[in-house]
Order: sequence, then structure tokens, then C-alpha cells
Amino acid sequence: MRTPICDQLGIEFPIFAFSHCRDVVAAVTNAGGFGVLGALAFDPEQLEIELAWIDAHVGDKPYGVDFAMPARYVGKGGGEAASVESLRAMIPDEIWKFANGILEEQGVPPMPPELAPRKMKAAGLGVDAEGPGQVDVSLRHKNVKLLVNALGPPPAYVVERAHAAGIRVGALAGSVAHALKQVEQGVDVIIAQGTEAGGHTGEISTMVLVPDVVDAVGGRVPVLAAGGIGCGRQMAAALALGAQGAWTGSIWLTVSEADTRPESVENLLAAGSRDAIRSRSMTGKPARQLRTAWTEAWEQPGAPKTLPMPLQGIVFSELAHRVTRSRNRALAGSPVGQIVSRMNTVRASREVVRELVEECVEAKDRLDALFGRA
Repeated sequence: MRTPICDQLGIEFPIFAFSHCRDVVAAVTNAGGFGVLGALAFDPEQLEIELAWIDAHVGDKPYGVDFAMPARYVGKGGGEAASVESLRAMIPDEIWKFANGILEEQGVPPMPPELAPRKMKAAGLGVDAEGPGQVDVSLRHKNVKLLVNALGPPPAYVVERAHAAGIRVGALAGSVAHALKQVEQGVDVIIAQGTEAGGHTGEISTMVLVPDVVDAVGGRVPVLAAGGIGCGRQMAAALALGAQGAWTGSIWLTVSEADTRPESVENLLAAGSRDAIRSRSMTGKPARQLRTAWTEAWEQPGAPKTLPMPLQGIVFSELAHRVTRSRNRALAGSPVGQIVSRMNTVRASREVVRELVEECVEAKDRLDALFGRA
């Protein structure tokens, strides 16, 4: 099970676990894997709290931080034009009327006037607004050994500052062209993410993408496989394709340590692979997520076209606060990959790591027997 990246990062198993929940990151890290905290939802002050908590619960074990800093989005360049207020003013009334209508049809009440509106953060503004602050915070934590950008090549300043601090930089790639560009820009680890994955994905399947990326850049940097990996057999397949490890995300949504909303957990446990669809209705970019009344409404004839990032994300985030408060199950979704079909029970993160390792070893032994090596 030990691959070169395990020695580079000082971990026991080549299992990388992306999660927005610090408890999951710590649990996987303590079980021998490499937890990666999704930082998009945290401003620098809150990120400091999250990372300090992880530090206190993992001892000297390493972990990573994942950002979402796209190369293109409305408001790129920063300044007043990139403020949430300015961006919100770009959203047509037609969109607000349509989106509010979806919630009304599902019986979600308006937010009580006595409750102050939640302060919004426009997803996708990390490069100019909060990105530098988040990077500063991450670099102050000695256990952080990998910074990852989820949406294309990391900005040059991220690569430069991370390398100056002796920290590796990773990036997700949905094509060989993306992988080559990222390596040229100094990225140290490529996560080849197939379309089966949850969140922002491309259109190429993991089985096709991983060996292509390995052939293109694997001689220069480690390649991790992502998308559709939720059991040890799939992990063994990723290693057979030339990857040095598995980047996983969806399977941690339903572990006992996760902070996923109860109604979302119920929907995830009941879902099949075809319920994980690609839709622009959450962020404005194609993102694989659980099918809900929200995603279906945007696909109906006559529905308005979704807005570009981060405008669509502002609409979704504001209304999601109402959905969460109402605990409406029909609208309770989550970014999730097609591996959701195997997410049928709530288990502890340590148990998931153990089963991944044991089944991967069993798959390797079975193949050895087939090739006469038993």
C-alpha cells in the first residue's frame, strides 16, 4: 500500500480525504490517511480556528487545505466591483423570482424579519479577496503539508509562497491539457478527477483520464486518482492505472463525524448513482450533486438560464439558508459523486479507512493468484 507520495508526505496510507468538516479531516488523518480541509466556506479568521482545532487533534500528523480559486469568474480583479453587494446587484429580478418560487412550491417559509440576513461570501472570489488571507493562515500551521486548488491551476503567488515554505501544491485536473498546464506552473501533485466525482468536474471518466494523465505527467509529479472511488477494489484499480493514491470526497459525507445535515444524510443514503447529476444550479459551473427539487426546477422548460460564477452561487447560498432552517428534505442536497450508490450506512471514518485498506490488499492478492503468484 505504500507509494512514493506516502514517504513524501509522511503518511501511512495513500488515502486522501477531502471534507469541509474538521472532525472528518482529523479522524482520517489519525487513521493513517491524509485529511484535506475544504476552506471555501471559511474566512481567514474562521479558517484559523478550524486549523488550530485540527492541529490540536492530530498531534504531528500532516494534513492539507483545499481552496477554490478559479481562473475566470465575474468580479475577477477585486475591488468594489467584486464585493457581494455589487455582484448581487447584477442578479436579475427574474432570477430571484424564479428561485424564490422554487422554495415557495416546497413550502419553505421566508426568513423571519427579526433574524439578521446572513453575511454572504461570494464563492469564487478567493483569488483577490480572501485567497491571500486564507493562504497566510494555512502557511502558519506547520502540520499543513499540501495546498490544493480545486478549480484549475493555483495562482502564481500561491505556488511561490507554498514552495518558499517547503509545502507542496496540488491541483485537480479534468483533462491531460489541464494537467500539463498545472505542472508547467509549478504544481507538485496532480489529482486526475473523473466526471464521476462530486463537485466541479469535467466530462472524462476516471478509468480513461487517470492513465492518460499518468502517461503525460506521471514521470514528473505524483498523480492521484479521483472520481468514483469508494471501496478498496476501486482504490486498487486506481493504483493499477498508475496513480500513487486515491483522492476521495463523497464517502466522507455520511461518516459519523461529518456535519452533514440530517435530511441530506437521509437523501444520500437512499440515493443511487443516477441521482448524482451534473448541474450549474449550485455555483454556475458544472458540478455533480444530488438531484433535488432545486436542480430539477432549473432543468424544466421555460426555466431561466443559470448565471455565471459567482452570481449563481450567491442566489443558491442565500436561499439555502432558508432551506436549512426549514429542514426541507426535497431541497436537501449536497455535492456528491456517483459513488453515492455505495454510501448506504453511517460508519466511523476509521472504519472506512480500514475497509479501504483491507479490500485493496484483498484485491491485490486476488490478482496475484490470477497471475500465478499466490
